[in-house]
Formats: sequence, C-alpha cells, structure tokens
Amino acid sequence: NFTIEDTVVLSALLRAGALPAPLTVIEERTVGPDLGADVINMGLYTGVIGFALVVGFMTLLYRGWGMIASVALFLNVALTIGILTFLGATLTLPGIAGIILGIGIAVDANVLINERIREESRKGVSALAALDRGFKIAYSTILDANITTLIATALLFMFGTGPVKGFAVTMVIGTAVSMFTAITVVRILMTTWVRYRKMKKINIEPLFRVVPDGSKISFMKARYFGIASSILLSLVSVGLFMKPGLNYGIDFTGGIQVEIATPQAANLGQLRSELGGLGLGEVSLQQLGGKNEVLIRVQRQEGGETAQTAAINTVRKTLAEIDPGISVERTEVVGPKVSGELARNGAIAVGLASLAMLLYIWWRFEWNFAVGAILTLALDTTKMIGFFVIMGLDFNLTAIAALLTFIGYSVNDKVVVYDRMRENIRLAKRYDLRTIIDTSINQVLTRCIFTSMTTLLAIVPMAIWGGKAVENFALPMVFGVLIATASSIFIAAPILLLLGNLAQRHQHTGTIQVESSPS
Repeated sequence: NFTIEDTVVLSALLRAGALPAPLTVIEERTVGPDLGADVINMGLYTGVIGFALVVGFMTLLYRGWGMIASVALFLNVALTIGILTFLGATLTLPGIAGIILGIGIAVDANVLINERIREESRKGVSALAALDRGFKIAYSTILDANITTLIATALLFMFGTGPVKGFAVTMVIGTAVSMFTAITVVRILMTTWVRYRKMKKINIEPLFRVVPDGSKISFMKARYFGIASSILLSLVSVGLFMKPGLNYGIDFTGGIQVEIATPQAANLGQLRSELGGLGLGEVSLQQLGGKNEVLIRVQRQEGGETAQTAAINTVRKTLAEIDPGISVERTEVVGPKVSGELARNGAIAVGLASLAMLLYIWWRFEWNFAVGAILTLALDTTKMIGFFVIMGLDFNLTAIAALLTFIGYSVNDKVVVYDRMRENIRLAKRYDLRTIIDTSINQVLTRCIFTSMTTLLAIVPMAIWGGKAVENFALPMVFGVLIATASSIFIAAPILLLLGNLAQRHQHTGTIQVESSPS
C-alpha cells in the first residue's frame, strides 16, 4: 500500500539512519547509592531491629506456636531475597517496600491460621482435626487476599514503569513466597510438632486478648458517624491536595546539583542534617567516586533563576561553616527523574489494578463487597495524600513506594475482614445483616489488632531512627497501617451494611410488585 513518495521518504530515512555516527564519551563517573551509604546502613539496622521485634512479639504472644511462625517468617524473607538475587533483580527502595509489605502479609497469614486453629480447638475437636480444619478455613481467606494482591501487582508490572515496576516484582515474589511458607511450611512444622508431642488437643491461647471471647460490641451503632467522619476527612484531604498541594520533591521537579570535595571522608549524616535544616526543601546526598566526593541535590526553588542562585549561595555558605576545607567543584540545574510519561503510566497502572481488584472481589464475593472495598480504599488513599500535605513531607519516589505499600496492605486487610462476613452470611442466614457484620467484626478484631501491631513493630524502628532520607516512607506507613485497620472496621463494614440493605430493599420491592401484578 506504499505510494512512490512513501517509498522515497522511507528509503531516505533508512539511508540517513545507517550513516556512521561515532560515540564519544564526554564524561564518566562512578556514583554511590541515591539514599547514601549512611542511610542504607541505618536501614539495615532498623530492619534487623524491626524483624527481631516482630519475632519477639509473635513468640511472646503464641509461645511455641509463635516460634514456628517466626521460623516461617525468616524463611519467607530469605527465599524472597534469594529469588531476587537469582533473577538478578535490582533492589530499589520501592522494592524494599514490597518486601516489607510481604512480611506484613506473611505475619497476617500466620496470625489468621493461629486464630482459626484456636477457634476449632475450643469446639473440642482433636489436635490434628483442629489443624486440618483451621488451615482449610484459613486457606480460603489467605488465597482470596493474596490473589487480589497478585492481580493488582501483575497489572502494576505490565503497565507501570520505573519504581512502580520494581515494587510489583518484589510484591509478586513476596506474596507467592508468603503463601508457600504460611500454608505449606507452617503446616508441616505444626503437624510434626503435634505428632512428636502426641498432643490430644491444641491450646493456642495468646498471652493477652484485646477483647474477650464472645464479645458483642455493636460497631454498627456508629456507622453513620464513621462514614461521615471519613468522607469529611477525605474532602479536607482533597482540598489540601488542591491548595496548598503536595510538596513535590526533586524526583518530580528537578533542582540544583552541587558537587563538593571534602578534606577527609565526608560525614554524610552531618551534611544531611545541616543542609536539611536550611528550609530549601528536599535535600539528598550521594557519594561520587571517592569517600570525600559528594553530590548534593537540592529541590528546585520557586522564583526563577534568582532563587536558584540564592539557594546555591546559601549552600556554599553553610558548607564553609561546616568545614572551611570543603571545595565546591561544580553546580548545575537538573531536570526531574520522573517524567510526565512515567507518572501517567503509573497512574494508569494503579487505576487498572483497582479495577481488576473490583472485578475479582465481585466474582468471589458479591457486588456490594467489591464496591465497599474500592470505596473504602479510595477514602483511605485520599487521607494518605492529606497526611503528606499536612506533614509537609516531600512527595518523591520514596513517597510513591509508601503509597503503593499502603494500598496493598489496605486491600489485604479489607479482604480478610470481608471474608469472615461472607462466611457468617452463609452460615447464619436467619440473622439480619447488621447482626452478622457486628458478630464478624468481634470475631476478627483480635486478628486485626495483632496484625497491625506486628506490622507497626516492623516499621516503627525505621520511622524513629531511619532519618530524613526514609521518613517519607516510614512515617506515612505508620499512619497508613492505623488508617487501614480502622477503616476495615468503621468504614468498609458500614458501607457493606448500607449497600446490603439497599439491595435487600430493592429485592423486596421487586417481589411485592411481582406478587401484586394481576395473574
């Protein structure tokens, strides 16, 4: 279908593209990690502390059964890192965020299994029967929660780019590994222990309980207050997003780049602390070829070239005060790391992932469960955006990692809570929906709180000692875990009740119309 003109143009383009074009290297440099070696070391320390706290809490809570869960948790982390190493994957901060979320999902699965086995044991069944029933019931819940996560992360990988894709890779691996360790490894270890000890009955009683067994707290009495408060906070968050808006960091806006040389090995912690207190916005440090060469990036200033020059002079003055021997080798203005295309593709990926989760929950549950989960997730996400604005945190690639991790955690929590409600709806059809929802929340309340506590124990050390370089991830995640847990009880459940009552009224109205129509 080519015309003569098309062939002439194409031929000319091909010949022009085939012309020899030599590549000359103008500049070559070796750089250190974006986060800085000091931040990475602190991240390792806080990660070990967080993991130790989680293991200690699980062991203290469930004693020997908690130790079995801790072994599976250690195996989960080791296998995830091993698979990433085998694949040659590059470990980025969003990737680390995916590993942390994988740990949270694995802990949730173990808590869920222990609580299910405890419930079966209290019915008086034998040890092996309680294990079999507990794992069988928990398996359905774990499968639904993890498949929902896998569908979302698969779409993030397919349509996302850069940090979004890195997060998706580690999340897919971590989720798959957590299912294997929780369902297979833990079951083998628990069964082996029961048979070795020749147990007649399993006694999995936690050290303490948040609410007593058989509690009948009426959560739905506060359903209108909960929904109204959530909507109000979300509207305020949207307003804050519009004005004053997010404080976009260097990754989105670009900024000033300053190369310096220090007389001795650079103290990145001191430099980050001093420069971060100048009020110039986000400041990141990165080592160059040697230990005494540092690349400083400062967020782009408002006010044109004059503001950029003033910022550079402020940085120069501060560096001279820190150490007069510091020399500034070069300064330049650089563009953003995150292009408009990357941001657009990331937003499309998140949108498609939300749609896929909606369809899966709709298929596995009912339409009202799916709509309730997505509406609650939207309300939760807007609150996270508002948290970034109120706290004045820089919105950069680290913040994106926190946002993606929060979405994954929130959806997982909603599915687990909804699964118990679905189960009770099938078992107790003679009760009204409100009673069933209240009963279900009372049954899963301990699990929700224990899972949140363990996840917080993994993150809080990073929030306390991680420093400014990772505060954009750790602080929002602490807030996000609390919001996700509270919304599963006080927002997702009331929305489900309202939608369920609406569907019942519609069905009842349709039945009356059919019965009253003339034969």
